[in-house]
Amino acid sequence: MAYRAPLDDFQFLLDHVVGFDRVAATDKFAEADGALVSSILTEAGRLSADVLAPLQRSGDLDPARLENGVVRTSEGYAEGYRAIAEGGWVGMAADPAFGGMGLPHTVASVVNDMMSAACLSLQLNPLMTQGQIEALEHHASDEIRQVYLPKLISGEWSGTMNLTESQAGSDVGALSAKAQPNGDGSYAVTGQKVFISWGDNDFTQNVCHLVLARLPGAVAGTKGISLFLVPKFLPDAHGEPGVRNSLSVISIEEKMGLHGSPTAVMNYDAATGFMVGPEGGGMAAMFTMMNNARLGVGIQGIGAAEGAYQQAVAFASERRQGRTALGGEAIIGHPDVRRMLAEMKADIMAARAIALDCAVAGDLATATGDAFWTARAALLTPIAKAFGTQTGVRVTDTAIQVHGGMGYVEETGIAQFARDVRVTAIYEGTNGIQSIDLVGRKLMDGGETIFALIDEIDSFCAETGGALADQVAQAAQYLRGAAEWMLAQGDMTERLWGSWPFLMGMARVLGGYYHLKAAQHGPARARLAAFYVTRMMPDYAGHLAHATAGAADLRPEDFELA
Repeated sequence: MAYRAPLDDFQFLLDHVVGFDRVAATDKFAEADGALVSSILTEAGRLSADVLAPLQRSGDLDPARLENGVVRTSEGYAEGYRAIAEGGWVGMAADPAFGGMGLPHTVASVVNDMMSAACLSLQLNPLMTQGQIEALEHHASDEIRQVYLPKLISGEWSGTMNLTESQAGSDVGALSAKAQPNGDGSYAVTGQKVFISWGDNDFTQNVCHLVLARLPGAVAGTKGISLFLVPKFLPDAHGEPGVRNSLSVISIEEKMGLHGSPTAVMNYDAATGFMVGPEGGGMAAMFTMMNNARLGVGIQGIGAAEGAYQQAVAFASERRQGRTALGGEAIIGHPDVRRMLAEMKADIMAARAIALDCAVAGDLATATGDAFWTARAALLTPIAKAFGTQTGVRVTDTAIQVHGGMGYVEETGIAQFARDVRVTAIYEGTNGIQSIDLVGRKLMDGGETIFALIDEIDSFCAETGGALADQVAQAAQYLRGAAEWMLAQGDMTERLWGSWPFLMGMARVLGGYYHLKAAQHGPARARLAAFYVTRMMPDYAGHLAHATAGAADLRPEDFELA
């Protein structure tokens, strides 16, 4: 596929919408000035377009496979991964003390957006490793960090996360994997894990698995879970891959999409592992990786949407069918085709702004230690993940429609975007779980964080003025009322009936806010903002009405679903 990194769009969002200058103004990220960031993004765009995008179809047509216990990856993936690793892209945001660049996560998020658009199935590999790096930085012992982090950051080794078991998916507390102390500080980990993205490969020297398991006598539920680092090869005295550990890939799933990414069933047979974090602290440590991955997965959805949008625009500009309302024969002149493309472009911008605002808040929390930014990043994370991936699903589906009959024919490759991105709404916590997190854990501060964000929107609308600002201000007030309704429900179950439409309604209002900010910088941005605010943002009213209806018409006594 042909892909062009939308560098101007990224730079515009950083400069005028999400306030990246505040990150660059901190002591921690002072070196991430405009010139450096621009250079980094340019190089990442070139890598994505020239090296990764040509591998997109290869991964789909030549899937990863298991041959005699060995995972064989798609043609060209080894070379593509090597380019990522040698460019230092795996360790962009990692600690320089272990070989990382120490860049803000916001910059890494933009790079991951580009790589996802170019070749999502390969990009998933470094994304998993980046999450593991962050988990080890925060929770591992000095000894583990010294041995593993330099190798993971350099890309010589890769990382995975092993949570899910056949009987324990979203209910992680039901897992049954066991860890028995070996008496020497290590543990024997036994169990089977499923849905392990990039569980193995044939291009890194080692694969390091973070595995959730229970120690003998551990309490039931999530409080009894500990986290263990279980490498494919045990490091020798020099930190190099040594003896093969007792773990194996049993099979690779045959999936709807992401064929180039081997999704493994992993078996651990008293495999040697090392505890990360305290006993019983497995979920807290793993959540560091999961939160990193949740923003990253939202970015994946947005990147896939971008790739599909670019192909749809190119097709619509070339495909000729009859005389159009705007003259000429290219279907981009038909009103409904233009509507579809405009909706795709406007939604990508909204979703990308939410994700990058989340990343900026996370960077400011890291740089300043300010609880305000920590809370804001936490609030935006489930929205960034869920709305970003939902945008990916919706935009890639629309891209097929733009292609007409050829969209249903694999020759064009557009259907691959829809097949590949569909899982992003499921893994790293389904989008429904993200909405539960939003109305539950993220409102436990009594609404302080969400109301501060709504106040920010109100202030900006008041300062800006005009018809668009009035519409966004009205939407913000509607959101305030819905949040107040959620907080007034003493029974958490009442919130849960409307958690998903609440998340979607909030995302629509946030999208209007970011588009309004963009509208202040030129007529093209203003036209796109007007399209979004007047035609797409009003969805918030339906979503939030649904959210605040409670359990009405949904209980079993209301109607049968079977």
